[in-house]
Order: sequence, then C-alpha cells, then structure tokens
Amino acid sequence: MWSYWVVLPSFVLLWGLIAWLLQSPLLPTPLNVLDTLIRESATGELWHHLGATLGRVVVAFILAMIIGTAIGIVMGRSPTTNALFDPLLVLLLNLPALVTIILMYVWFGLVEVAAVMAVVINKVPNVAVTVREGARSLDYRLEEMATVYEFTRWQRLREVWVPQLFPYLMAATRGGLALIWKIVLVVELLGRSSGVGFQLHMAFQVFDVAAILAYSLAFIAVVQLIELAILQPLERRSSRWRQPEAAHA
Repeated sequence: MWSYWVVLPSFVLLWGLIAWLLQSPLLPTPLNVLDTLIRESATGELWHHLGATLGRVVVAFILAMIIGTAIGIVMGRSPTTNALFDPLLVLLLNLPALVTIILMYVWFGLVEVAAVMAVVINKVPNVAVTVREGARSLDYRLEEMATVYEFTRWQRLREVWVPQLFPYLMAATRGGLALIWKIVLVVELLGRSSGVGFQLHMAFQVFDVAAILAYSLAFIAVVQLIELAILQPLERRSSRWRQPEAAHA
C-alpha cells in the first residue's frame, strides 16, 4: 500500500506544478478540480449522475458475467459446441464497441434497455473466452471422484467446478469492471440524459476541463474502492488453499 502514498501524491504535485507554470484553463490545478468536485457534490448533481452510471454498470456486469460464464463452461466442456460457436465469439471480440452501441440505439431507440444491452454484448465474449480456458483445464481426477461419490449436479458445480474456475472468474471480474465502466461512459455520451458520460459530454461542449476531471476522478475513485475493498480481499481469501504454509499458520 505504500506505493499509493508515494506515487499518487507525487503525481498530484507534478500536475499542480505544470498547471501553475502553464496558467491555462485547459489544465486546471488540482485545487480547481477539487473545488468543482465539492460544488457538484453540494448541489447533488455528482451523486445523481454517479448513481445512474453505477446502476448501469452493476446491471450490465451481472448479466454479462452470468451469460458469459454459462457460455464459457459449455464451450469449454463440449468440443462440438466450441467448434460451432468459436467463429461467432471471435467475431464479437473484434466488433468495435462503438458499432454495437450505435446498432442497439438504431434498432431499439434511445432507451435504457438498449444502453445496457450494448454493454452486455461487448463484455460477454471476454468473459466466455476466459471461463472457457478454465473449463478446459478442469482436473479429470476430481471429475472421476465426483462420479464415484455420485455427486448431484449442484454438488459437482459447487465442490468441483467453482473452486477450480474461481481464478478465471476473478480474472474476468476484474477485467470486466475496467472494461464495462468505460463502455458505459460511451453509451451515456451517445444516447442518455444522465450519468457520468452525459456530464462529460456537457462539459466538453463548453471546454470545462475542471468538470471533466472532477467527474472522471470521482468515478475512478469509486471503481478503485470496489477493487481494494471487495475484489482483492475476495481473491486473496479464495486463493488461500494454494498456500498450505499460510493456511496452517
């Protein structure tokens, strides 16, 4: 954690020095950005738009993880299914997110469902590819054990598959959050009337760099908090079995 207390303050000091030297409205000082952040928080605008974006991120993330995990497991366990759907998966992986967003808005209109669907479609292939590799690497000896002990499907999923797939699920989760919130901002910029992306678009119209940085930093702080407080502890806890000396300490 010491790196956060060295690198980030050093970056802020460098930013402040450059802004002070340039004296340009295109590069506000950290204090100007902080003032904008406080003002937007006091009016409630920041919390309203931040909440709208987080809501879209949560819904799209949950749907993408569920659908992508199911597809990845099926493709990883069935060579025939993998052969049939792999070309489609490659196509979706290489389809630009902007194209998907535009098509969803053209086909379904500027509605919330279209916005969430665009994000989900862009994320599902990444989750499916990651989980597919995990499903391919499942230990056949544990499968044989589950068969000998007559595990039910639920027991097989909970006791055999999930522990082995968990590192792949965590990789998809951490990469998914980073990807999804970026796509959500583009979705909001193009076709929503609320959210951080919408506010960035409005600030861009008047070249309000302080507002752009304030909203961006606020959302980055929330995503980083989720990473540090939830994802990293969960990953360490789930990987404890890989370190016998730590488990018996």
